[in-house]
Amino acid sequence: MRIAISGKSGCGNTTVSSLVADRLDYPLINFTFRTLAQERGIEFWEFCTLAESDDSIDRELDERQVAMAMAQEHCVLGSRLAIWMLKEADLKVYLTADTKVRAQRIHKREGGSLQERLKQTTQRDEKDTARYRRLYNIDNSDTSVADLVIDTDGLDPRQVADIIIREVTERTRGAH
Repeated sequence: MRIAISGKSGCGNTTVSSLVADRLDYPLINFTFRTLAQERGIEFWEFCTLAESDDSIDRELDERQVAMAMAQEHCVLGSRLAIWMLKEADLKVYLTADTKVRAQRIHKREGGSLQERLKQTTQRDEKDTARYRRLYNIDNSDTSVADLVIDTDGLDPRQVADIIIREVTERTRGAH
């Protein structure tokens, strides 16, 4: 089973994807902008700015993620566009959260000023949405492609992972 988990920054994609992969003993594919920035030795925010004017960065990232997932019989792919890019996913999960909640989570993880994190989160959402629409004609707020949409506002990552694991269990039970 290939599981694709998407959501905007601060929704818990990375944490939840890791928990689900660990619990199912599936490989985790979490090849992100951060990973690519590290590979190239470029600071993350500088790399994000570079990606705004260089479409090859998004395309490389997305192609590499899908190739990694397709090389596995079972896996969890966690990325902003996983549910759209991994068309072969057996379960597509979209995580949502209020912008303020996401900014608070990012602030907790990365520090700095909460106001600055809120501003960055809002700006990143706008830039990501515009880029995905331009590159792939994808609206990353449209959850209609998802099999499961989870509002993570009042949930901790373990609770979100539990919901996904239950769905996987039901689907695999139904397949036998």
